[in-house]
Amino acid sequence: MTYIITSLCLRDSSCVDVCPVECILPGKPIDEWPLYYIDPDTCIDCGACVPECPFEAIFPEDEVPAAYTAKGGEFISRLGLTEHYEGANEHGEPVILDCVRALEPGEVVDLTEDIQSNYDYFTEGPGYKALDM
Repeated sequence: MTYIITSLCLRDSSCVDVCPVECILPGKPIDEWPLYYIDPDTCIDCGACVPECPFEAIFPEDEVPAAYTAKGGEFISRLGLTEHYEGANEHGEPVILDCVRALEPGEVVDLTEDIQSNYDYFTEGPGYKALDM
């Protein structure tokens, strides 16, 4: 089992800094891979990343919610969405995403589809190529 960063991720990067095995990579290019991704072959299931995420976007794979209920004010970041987000990561560097949507309080979202995109990043996406280098 591994941890999964879901589409609640807004690329804060604090998860990267605490990972003892450096298995978290920012998706690149950002317009195709807007999240951070956890390499399932390297993750040691320590959970150090979970409390560091200010967006509460990280879950153990078997606990990714199929029915996440939004508190309101969260954003979901997925390809095909068209709202704009500007913020900064924990280092003060700008984060700009053009594939987000603000969630309404009580809105229910299935985050389990993010499991497959995490694996895809490391089997057919740029994460696979990055691991080969």
